[in-house]
Amino acid sequence: MRKHFGAPTGKTGQFRAPRNCRKVRICVISVTAKFGGSAKAIGARAWNHLANPDRLPLPYPFTRHDFFAALEESGSATAKTGWKPLHLLLMRDDVPIGLLPLYLKSHSYGEYVFDHGWAEAFARAGGRYYPKLQASVPFTPVTGRKLLIAAGEDTGETSRLLLKAGERAVEELGASSLHVTFMTESEWEIAGAEGYLRRTDRQFHWDNRSYASFDDFLGELASAKRKNLRKERGSVVAAGIRFDWLSGRDLTEAVWDEFFECYVATGNQKWNPPYLTRRFFSLIGQSMADQIWLVMARHGSRYIAGALNFFDGDVLYGRNWGCTEYVPFLHFETCYYQAIDFAIARGLKRVEAGAQGSHKLLRGYLPQSTWSAHYIAHSGLRQAVAEYLEDERAEVADHMEVLKGRSPFRKLQQ
Repeated sequence: MRKHFGAPTGKTGQFRAPRNCRKVRICVISVTAKFGGSAKAIGARAWNHLANPDRLPLPYPFTRHDFFAALEESGSATAKTGWKPLHLLLMRDDVPIGLLPLYLKSHSYGEYVFDHGWAEAFARAGGRYYPKLQASVPFTPVTGRKLLIAAGEDTGETSRLLLKAGERAVEELGASSLHVTFMTESEWEIAGAEGYLRRTDRQFHWDNRSYASFDDFLGELASAKRKNLRKERGSVVAAGIRFDWLSGRDLTEAVWDEFFECYVATGNQKWNPPYLTRRFFSLIGQSMADQIWLVMARHGSRYIAGALNFFDGDVLYGRNWGCTEYVPFLHFETCYYQAIDFAIARGLKRVEAGAQGSHKLLRGYLPQSTWSAHYIAHSGLRQAVAEYLEDERAEVADHMEVLKGRSPFRKLQQ
């Protein structure tokens, strides 16, 4: 689907900043907003030009065209699964200058920023919450830029144009709302200034303080916590579990078969079936093997568990986990302790272990804020959500302080 539309200025087809905007350069230059459709339709060259203007030796993986294309072409994020891609492009003279990864949603699953209560309340009041628009990386609760802007463009003004275009998209499509999730704090501040409702939450990240080894890290923990981690790791070793670290050419189809079996086995134990198809793993294995680290737990000759991670030049991102056989503490070892070992070995600055999970705190992963912004068209629902979020932000802030006081690190306890 391709459709051109305007900002709330009354003229379809042309997107112009308001007359009283502070940046004269933006005011006098016409910018067109359009739905670019799928990642494949936009193309890798145009997409990556917008997604990675500050490219590291290895770019942030979750805005790469390869990642979105794999999600969509594998059948994981499609209209059939309730994720219809309608990525929003800003164009100047047919040259893309901004991109908002955008999906038309018929449900609220796979987002990790929960608004089911908003949908239910609106339905009780006679409203229709779906479809809604979701600006995010499907099934990926990782903080990163969501307002993708070409190098050399005015970041603030182009961000505002993208947000305004998103508001107009809500109107054009008859959607209830637009939700920009796991955005950066600077984007969150811009969205708030544009009238978006702001939400906060927390995750747990491990910071590498130039550790030379896992034991070096353990040395900074309080005695009881240090003993507990050693006990957990020792229990997994005593169970006869060994680990294979796989990346690049190691990621064969046979390995993906083994991991997918683990992933599906664990996913089927939850409320919903797994989001990712088997083909997704083949596609990322072909296009992103240089940024994938797969750790597989082996009991004898059999793989019984695995954790899929991505990395760039600074951070290891834990993504998907699964197991076919229960072993005490295997989840902690595979997802958290092996990740620390890898980060130390590679000299990475941080491990981001995914959504939720206060149990990560005792294992050296400290609380970090996450940010999302929400545009809601209906004035009554918008007011109710605004009041709710004001209370929720205060609760999140209070909980963050409580968690910080429970840090397992000796120095942070003093």
